Amino acid sequence: MAKKSKRYNEIQKLVDRSASYRTEEAVELVKQTAKAKFDETVEAAFRLGVDPKKADQQIRGAMVLPHGTGKDQRVLVFAKGDKAKEAEAAGADFVGEQDLINKITQGWFEFDVVIATPDMMAEVGKLGRTLGPKGLMPNPKTGTVTFDVAKAVEEAKAGKVEYRVDKAGNIHVPVGKVSFDTQKLVENFEALTETLVKVKPQAAKGTYMRNASISATMGPGVRVDVSGFKN
Repeated sequence: MAKKSKRYNEIQKLVDRSASYRTEEAVELVKQTAKAKFDETVEAAFRLGVDPKKADQQIRGAMVLPHGTGKDQRVLVFAKGDKAKEAEAAGADFVGEQDLINKITQGWFEFDVVIATPDMMAEVGKLGRTLGPKGLMPNPKTGTVTFDVAKAVEEAKAGKVEYRVDKAGNIHVPVGKVSFDTQKLVENFEALTETLVKVKPQAAKGTYMRNASISATMGPGVRVDVSGFKN
């Protein structure tokens, strides 16, 4: 087991690990425990009452946070013709076809989001083994395979985040930066929580939202009371 630093042990004392805090209190604690010299990302983690092994209990999607993530997303779009022009006009950082596919095949990854029009997926699909493990493969479920490229680019730039349940029934999503105002982090967290409640699989039984926490990049997790959200 990795030994925790003196700094981490000190800030951990600020958090009662057995308690569940109101969202605003939890956010304030996270801001207090963020002592790194850079603007740490605030991440939300949820433990859900689903069985990811069952197809009817898979959870995957995307949403635009009310106040974004605080990260400048570099957007790459695979499109041609008029759709390529739309993507460029909407602010995409990279737009192309086979030329971009070749660059990625050669190891280029200077982008954060990948969007593709449906007619490009036959070629883009060949990058599955390259983009898939990095979570960058375009997917209709997250709105990144679409002919409405302008909207997709604008949403990506505005702070669109993806959520996907892992094999253990957990979901991890960034909800902003430590430098954000407390209220903005609260609103981002609550918007994400409400979205996850709305996409609850009908096949899921028992308590759906078992627990949730937020943490800064280098800080301890702070449990959030989500009992007020409809289970």
